[in-house]
Amino acid sequence: MTVRPAADLYSPPPDDGLAVVFMDDHLIALDKPSGLLSVPGKGEALADCLEARVQARFPQALTVHRLDRDTSGLVVMAMTAQAQRHLGLQFERRKLAKTYVAVVSGVVEIDEGEIDLPLIADWPNRPLQKVCFEQGKPALTRWRVVERGASSTRVLLEPHTGRSHQLRVHLKELGYPILGDPMYGDASSAPRLMLHAHTLELHHPADGARLRLEALEPF
Repeated sequence: MTVRPAADLYSPPPDDGLAVVFMDDHLIALDKPSGLLSVPGKGEALADCLEARVQARFPQALTVHRLDRDTSGLVVMAMTAQAQRHLGLQFERRKLAKTYVAVVSGVVEIDEGEIDLPLIADWPNRPLQKVCFEQGKPALTRWRVVERGASSTRVLLEPHTGRSHQLRVHLKELGYPILGDPMYGDASSAPRLMLHAHTLELHHPADGARLRLEALEPF
């Protein structure tokens, strides 16, 4: 398996403006396009990212969490340091509810299920992750079929942990890799990684009220 060198092949999508899903004085939620880093990498070649684009308009915006470069969908940033702490604790303590939509290779025959496989960094092949029952950290993903095609299946995913590359590795281990995945599947099977952060429910940092955010998948 060949992992793409990040700097050599990084070609972010054009900056056509921010896709703002929700914004107030405390937080901003955005629909990140596939192919854009959430935060800058090392070196000038990896400087263009969602964080930089948001801070160009809203200098006070602070990063709370990330999506993989090739994953599209909901990303929340804080507009104050207090909101950043509040939101960060929700992610750390798993006080949120998240769903993703993916299109996977193959026709999934059963309607729903869960994948409970511990994950750990594959150190010789970083940034890849792998299943490891001896030293891996617990990782749980629930899923259900949304639509079946002739050779692919659209699934809704609910990660109950937030391990790196969790959904990508879990679906590969299930036998249905995500289409367009350059790390765990076949990059040529789709024009992009067919994975999208679809909904996010969290407690608003100002009053604790439950806030549900949604960004429809572009595929």
